[in-house]
This record gives sequence, C-alpha cells and structure tokens, in this order.
Amino acid sequence: MAANRLASNLIKALKSSSPSTSIRAFSGLVNSEVTSSHTAKWMQDTTKKSPMELINEVPPIKVEGRIAACEGGTNPALGHPIEFICLDKPEPAVCKYCGLRYVQDHHH
Repeated sequence: MAANRLASNLIKALKSSSPSTSIRAFSGLVNSEVTSSHTAKWMQDTTKKSPMELINEVPPIKVEGRIAACEGGTNPALGHPIEFICLDKPEPAVCKYCGLRYVQDHHH
C-alpha cells in the first residue's frame, strides 16, 4: 500500500509541475535541448580539450596483481562506484566509469 501511495504522489507531483520546474529534480533526467546547446557551446571553443582527450593524457596505471580496483581518483567524494577490472589481456583495460586505463605490471 505504501508503494502505491508513493507512486501516486510522484505522478501527481510530475503532473502538477510547471515547465519552469527543473527536470533534474526527477530521476536525474536532463532536458535534451539544454544538453544539446551546452554540447554545441563546448565544441565551439577549440582551445578546450574534450574530457576524453584529457583522460587519454593520463598514462596507463601499472598494477601488480591481475585485478585493478578503480574508484575514479584519490578523493572518494568525487569518484564513482568501485569497478574491479581484469588485467589478463596485454592491452590496457579501461574503467567504464571514468576512462582511466590500467595495465598489469610484469616485473620479471
């Protein structure tokens, strides 16, 4: 019963919200028009590097074991959920959240 009441209240809130209400307040949805204009503005400035260009400048991180644990950086408050990455292949393995690359450090 509580779940039905919660769903009903959410639907009422969504129906009664005005167009000026931020869509971000509901489930992390983003207005595609705002996103498109922001992306277009970002791409016009050729002096800035894209996020992927910036992350690709970071050299692959060497790990002694077969598994890397990525949290997105040294500050857990700014990171992402922990991702365990298998390093059995010879090419760098990439974190699906932040794009950091990891390789197994073979010291023979």
